[in-house]
Amino acid sequence: MHEILINWAPQETRVAIVENGAVQELHIERALERGLVGNIYSGRVVRVLPGMQSAFIDIGLERAAFLHVADLHGSGHRAPAGNGTNGSVSAPVPIEKQVFEGQTLTVQVIKDPIGTKGARLSTQISIAGRLLVFLPQDTHIGISQKIGPPELREQLRARMQQLAGRGSPDDPGGGFILRTNAEDSSDAELADDIAYLRKTWASIRAKGFESPCGTLLHQDLSLAERVLRDLVHEGTQAIRIDSKMQFDVLKAFGDAYTPSAVRRLEHYRGERPIFDLYSIDEEINKALARRVDLKSGGYVIIDQTEALTTIDVNTGGFVGARNFDDTIFKTNLEAAGSIARQLRLRNLGGIIIIDFIDMGRDEHRNAVLAEFRRQLARDRTRTTLSGFTQLGLVEMTRKRTRESLARLLCEPCPICDGRGQVKTARTVCHDVLREILREARQFDPKEFRVVASAAVVEMLLDEESQHLAGLSDFIGKPISLRVEPTMSPEQYDIVLL
Repeated sequence: MHEILINWAPQETRVAIVENGAVQELHIERALERGLVGNIYSGRVVRVLPGMQSAFIDIGLERAAFLHVADLHGSGHRAPAGNGTNGSVSAPVPIEKQVFEGQTLTVQVIKDPIGTKGARLSTQISIAGRLLVFLPQDTHIGISQKIGPPELREQLRARMQQLAGRGSPDDPGGGFILRTNAEDSSDAELADDIAYLRKTWASIRAKGFESPCGTLLHQDLSLAERVLRDLVHEGTQAIRIDSKMQFDVLKAFGDAYTPSAVRRLEHYRGERPIFDLYSIDEEINKALARRVDLKSGGYVIIDQTEALTTIDVNTGGFVGARNFDDTIFKTNLEAAGSIARQLRLRNLGGIIIIDFIDMGRDEHRNAVLAEFRRQLARDRTRTTLSGFTQLGLVEMTRKRTRESLARLLCEPCPICDGRGQVKTARTVCHDVLREILREARQFDPKEFRVVASAAVVEMLLDEESQHLAGLSDFIGKPISLRVEPTMSPEQYDIVLL
């Protein structure tokens, strides 16, 4: 059973994908973090800068946007003027010969404004669909470099040529790039995406003809709209949204672009918050934790680093009913399903190393791998899985599609700077004593005052008091203590009085 729950608020949209009563994926979009990349505007050239080979374009934002000659579609090249070469060197047509002040251009944002810099633009328009990217100004059919082998690429190109109507009298034109996730798509799915993209471009063109400069002609779909375009499939029973206003918006969008998904759309009117139906907020909190408990009593530890994610499986309190081998096997089997779910729920990508509990029998290892592959097959994101290495580890990769849940919702701890641990009060006390001795050799104050957290000051007054008194006698200066409640356990200051 596949359901999609949409919790909408003006500041944030949250989407949960539920399969058989368990949350499998979470998608979150915040209004202030959405950005402008992908937006298409009707712009007006306000200034051309030949020296920078660029132009400033007014697209209705606070600051004028920036367009470089390299981002002009069809800028072309000219032969070098009489330099004795054979034509192997060429230069782009200067921007001042392609655009002029007051000209109207249809432009797309390729980089958000940063600080005092305006957005960066391109006139090479591209519109992303679920399986394809549409290039309305081009005619070629491209294939993602990640799709292989060569014979498959040629098959896909031939199918796209036919579906796009190449060579037919009523071919509307436009180029397409097949995205990586289009590798296993059917003709019907590709045809739906082609129709959606062409309809979107027709709407943009029509709006461009009748709208003044500075008008937003097309905005990349909101998360709720992308649900209808990307996440709904034949097995989806229901799409429930808790906002009547957004329900109407989605219904209008679906009627125009994804009619097959509209019949599953429902407005949720229940008294309980929609995410309480499957305890989704509780699942979010669990997905931010390092430890994941298994029903059997075992548990999984997940550590996310910059380079990779490591996952460790432990038996915990599970003792089994027969023997130790069966206990390990059952724990690993349960962990395989749990890990596959956590990868989707936390949106972990990149290199992933899994340390299952060591198994002595080949049939057990093969069964665990088979179960893991079966669970990963439900993941829409591309994964690759290898067998057990000589060290008994399982290596896999999962394509990065967006920020992980932890990096979206959390930030490094300001106390430990993301290390996950802090120095003990005794360690900080010894740091303080060494620092006082170091400063006593360089300066000659009347008194040293230690400003630190309550735990450090308490230890200096109690267990480390003998060492503090001995240091005071050694340097011949009094040492006073003061508690600073705002200081973290590792922070301290030595004041020279």
